[in-house]
Amino acid sequence: MADPSSDVVTFEHRDGIAVLTLNRPERLNAWTGELENRYFDLLDRCAEDPEVKVIVVTGAGRGFCAGADMDMLQGIGSDRSGASASATARPARPQWHTTTIPKPVLAAINGACAGIGLVQALMADVRFAAAGAKFTTAFARRGLVAEHGVSWVLPRLVGPAAALDLLMSGRVFLAEEAASLGLVNAVVPPEHLLDHTLAYAADMAANCSPSSMAAMKRQVWRHLELPLAEATDASNVLMGASLRQDDFREGVRSFVEKRPPRFAPLTRGWATGD
Repeated sequence: MADPSSDVVTFEHRDGIAVLTLNRPERLNAWTGELENRYFDLLDRCAEDPEVKVIVVTGAGRGFCAGADMDMLQGIGSDRSGASASATARPARPQWHTTTIPKPVLAAINGACAGIGLVQALMADVRFAAAGAKFTTAFARRGLVAEHGVSWVLPRLVGPAAALDLLMSGRVFLAEEAASLGLVNAVVPPEHLLDHTLAYAADMAANCSPSSMAAMKRQVWRHLELPLAEATDASNVLMGASLRQDDFREGVRSFVEKRPPRFAPLTRGWATGD
C-alpha cells in the first residue's frame, strides 16, 4: 500500500529536472511536519540522483505555501509549558536544509507565500513569482519572532531596512514589490510561471556543468561570512581544482566545436566539498 504521506509533496522527473510540488491545495499548501519531512526527503533524493541536474519547487492550486498549518499552531499555543514551536518539534534537518543541496533549487512561487513558506522560498537559489502573488513574513502578527533563519537571509537579499519593514510590520506585499526589493528574480504572468521556470531550468541542465553549479552554490552561501581576501583564496583553490577536471576540457571543446556540452553528472568530490 502506498504511503499517504507521499502525496503531500509530489515528485516528477522531466529530462534532468526534478519538479517538487507542495500538494495540500485545500490548505494553500500550509506547512506541516509531514510535508516538511517529505519535502526534505525529496531534496535529499534529488541530491543523490545523478540524473537530476536542477530542482524546481512550486505549489499546487492557488498558493505556494501559506505558512504553518493553523491547526499545528493552535496545538503549540495550547501548550502552557513555555516551549516554543521550534523547541517542541525540532526537525532533524534545519529549515535552511535547501541551501546544503549541491544542485540549483528554483522556486516557482505561484501564489500566497507566507511565514515558513516564505522562509522556504528564500532558501531557494533563484525565485520566480506569479504576477500579483501575495507575500508576508506574518511572524509579528502571530506573536512570534523572525524564525528559521529568515533574520539571516532576508537582510542579505533586501538590506536591513527593508528586512525590518517586512518583518516588523508583517504587512502583505505583492510579487512586483518583491522583485523591486530583490526578493524574487523576476515576475511572470501566472499562466506562464511554471513554463518559464522549467525553461530556465532546462537551459541550466543542458548547458551548465553540474560540478560548476555545485561549487558556485557552495561558494556563495559559505563566502557570505568571509572577508574578501579569504573568499578569494578559497575560490582560487576551487579554480585550480576545476582546471584539472574533464568538465573544463569539455566546456572549452564544446565552445570551439560550436556544439552543446556533454558534462558529467555531479559526483561527490571537489565541487561538493566531500
